[in-house]
Amino acid sequence: MCGIAGNLNFSSGPITKKRINRVLKSMYHRGPDSSGFFQTSIGNCYLSLMHTRLSIIDKDASSNQPFISNNCVLIFNGEIFNYIELKKELKNKGFIFKTQSDTEVVIKSYVAWGVECVDRFEGMWSFALYNIEKKQLILSRDRLGEKPLFIFSSLKTYSFASEISALSLLLNGPLYPNNDSIKSLLVNGYKSIYKQDWTFFKGVREIPPASNIIINVNSNSYNVSEAKKYWDLKYKPHKREENETHAILKERLISAVKIRMRSDVPLAFCLSGGVDSSTIAAIACKILNHNISTFSIIDNDSRYNEKDEIDRNVESLESKHFFIKTDKSNFIEKLEKQIAYRNAPVFTLSYFMHAQISEYMNKKGFKVSVSGTGADELFTGYYDHYNFWLADMFKEEKFKDLVDDWKKGYGKNVRNDYLKDPLCFIKNPRNRDHIYPNRSIFNNFLYSPLEKKILEHNFSSNLLRNRMMNELFQEFVPVALHEDDFNSMTFSVENRSPFLDSKLIEFAYSIPNQLLVKNGMLKWPLRALGEGIVPDKIRFNKIKRGFNASIMSLINLDNPNTKERLLSESPIFDLIKRDSIESFINTN
Repeated sequence: MCGIAGNLNFSSGPITKKRINRVLKSMYHRGPDSSGFFQTSIGNCYLSLMHTRLSIIDKDASSNQPFISNNCVLIFNGEIFNYIELKKELKNKGFIFKTQSDTEVVIKSYVAWGVECVDRFEGMWSFALYNIEKKQLILSRDRLGEKPLFIFSSLKTYSFASEISALSLLLNGPLYPNNDSIKSLLVNGYKSIYKQDWTFFKGVREIPPASNIIINVNSNSYNVSEAKKYWDLKYKPHKREENETHAILKERLISAVKIRMRSDVPLAFCLSGGVDSSTIAAIACKILNHNISTFSIIDNDSRYNEKDEIDRNVESLESKHFFIKTDKSNFIEKLEKQIAYRNAPVFTLSYFMHAQISEYMNKKGFKVSVSGTGADELFTGYYDHYNFWLADMFKEEKFKDLVDDWKKGYGKNVRNDYLKDPLCFIKNPRNRDHIYPNRSIFNNFLYSPLEKKILEHNFSSNLLRNRMMNELFQEFVPVALHEDDFNSMTFSVENRSPFLDSKLIEFAYSIPNQLLVKNGMLKWPLRALGEGIVPDKIRFNKIKRGFNASIMSLINLDNPNTKERLLSESPIFDLIKRDSIESFINTN
């Protein structure tokens, strides 16, 4: 886990070492253990590659980057979790290794298999690899976009970095806010952000997940390819006996957790009261026999407080546990720091809270965090999934019984008015108003309302799976990964997500929809897998909370200093009506 940055230009000569040091310093939190850079010229073209290292696997200095081997130069952010298996395969092909790192495995995999080597990687990454002989620069990003890579290009320069702050320093000039993306977040919420090919700054984009970009360089110019996808996902249901499905799923998830436990530094688990984080922690503890440490954050609001469930979990796991409690101290100051580091808003309150966990993990000496991101999008986990599933089951002989199951369980907990009708997507399968609620209310706060509606992307002809894939690729998982990465790397902690293992994802999308819900329970395959290792109180809990809190648990609006701070002069009031915000605050 590290920070990377690079610049290719043929206009102004090589980047100065002073500017390189400023870029490296800006990414220090991503890689406090070492830093370095590489520069070369190709005629009138100048290439600079920069790296800061957080040592997780093979802490020896011989694995520092930029890493040069086999006539290639690599800067790499992330982990290749199956590097041990790949290394064995490469040794059988005659390759000799000088380090114990996954970094060297990346270079030698490229030498052995070319750019298609990424098909063999199981992990999270963004990297830049320069082939000196071919004068070719390859940029790559992992399948789900766990590791960020921002780019900015013009006629004479091409820059990339793990963070926008580093990108700005590379460009040696200001970046300007993208008001359209800000307004989209304000009106449509966080699920709209990755529906567009934009960031919060004009001209700055992210390399798409599961994509490679190849840049061929000559003495006077360079040619940049379109981002080429190397991985895609389809819903391909495969008929199996239910027991066989659960057995294969268990095997895949155990494997996903096992390879993500590979670390030469202390590792901890984020633990909520839900079945997702509980299951991967239980696998690590009870199947893989690790003594684990766990971290949770608790809010006193009864709607979000999971302390009883977490206590039951900790008792079952016998883990060393750390509780954090929400409070109102320095909320705005903490929020400002998070926003400044991200160069973006904090998308939801739960991610503000997640940052507190990462900070506490760092204080306790942990450098790796394991979380349950992605399970909902693989196995069904949101309330609307049940409505979509019922629409898929409409022609089943016992459909009335399935609706009754919903009414006895999840239906009691639904707060969204539209979803209170179990037949809503049978009556109107295209309606998605529940995803972007209250648009008109939020638009009233803007001087210039945002009229354009956000549409659902067509990933699959299956109604339920298309909804889940929109969440997996655009609406929820990219947001969670963006926030998880920045929250953890602020405090030099690496975040790992076992549910995003590619083989596990592909298998999950081969499970017929009929098997996803049973006995009135969403996410049935995962609940079944946890039998004997996850307490039943957690396995069969139908209320979804996660790391969440009431805003009133964090901010004191009775404090005049708070109101003054919120309403102080700001460019945001060029977009938002200040008097409307003041009125809203005064009535809450």
